[in-house]
Amino acid sequence: MSGSIDLGSTITLTQLAYVAALDTHRHFERAAAACNVTQPTLSMQIRKLETALGAELFDRSRSPVIPTDVGVDVIAQARVVLHEAGRLTELSHAGSGVIAGELRLAVIPTLAPYLLPRVLETIARRHPLLELVVEERVTESALEGLRDDTIDAGLVATDLDAPDITQRHLFREPFVGYVSKGHRLAGRTRLMARDLSLADLWLLSEGHCMRAQVVTICQQRRRRSGPADAGAQACTRAARFESGNLETLKRLVERGNGMTLLPALAVADLTTAAQRKLVIPFGEPAPSRDVSIARRRTQFRQALVTAVLSIVTEVAAAVLATQKGPRDQ
Repeated sequence: MSGSIDLGSTITLTQLAYVAALDTHRHFERAAAACNVTQPTLSMQIRKLETALGAELFDRSRSPVIPTDVGVDVIAQARVVLHEAGRLTELSHAGSGVIAGELRLAVIPTLAPYLLPRVLETIARRHPLLELVVEERVTESALEGLRDDTIDAGLVATDLDAPDITQRHLFREPFVGYVSKGHRLAGRTRLMARDLSLADLWLLSEGHCMRAQVVTICQQRRRRSGPADAGAQACTRAARFESGNLETLKRLVERGNGMTLLPALAVADLTTAAQRKLVIPFGEPAPSRDVSIARRRTQFRQALVTAVLSIVTEVAAAVLATQKGPRDQ
């Protein structure tokens, strides 16, 4: 290509959206599917943009495709333009008080299956013009999505050491023990952190913030108990099995194996008395996690975010209130 911009060509928002999608997916067919167009259509529009700019934006000889040096800068600017274009639509709706438009939300896997089914119906009923696009992502992936503008906000449950990301606390969710019938702690009405040992505690796999939180609870208890505590020594032992899914850990416990810690929302919909009897709350101070909304430093789609968060906090508060009653006997 010549390296000069063709001033007679029109650069469209659609072309910029296709370029951003290809950068995200690094694969033409997947990018086209994400944009709801055919692969030839997406390829043709990207070629037109490259011709207009006089530069190739992607190295197509690589698999997956990657941006060229020029492409990196163009794609970054394309995301800025798309961001600001979306702001125009938001401003027009804000003036009328209507909650409308698309909000892309990432939710961590230890929260999504227990919260989303409770809030989606309410969101749809109260805000029928709001299109909520939800993805399950671990925290690191949610941060990547915020930075590359593939998501607008993320529901996370850990403090983020990220100066370019803002966090707003939504609610505190206590942990509870989920303890098999034959476990050494079975039958207790309350647990204490000092009772825990990684030697018989099922954990989530690496990459889940809840894994780190559970290990920290155990390690803090170890430091308080001192080296003479036999249970504390067990905290250094490796777990026998790790899962990427809380439901798998629940099934293991229900089959009579070990114990695990669960966030309170994960036990709010247990269907049988037998399952509920495996739940043991913690005495004070109960370990917990703080659920927050993470965003980039921007007011973009603020009205949409506020509307969704209002429902999320309302529903979470109602569900968690039901978990404060006495344990089923």
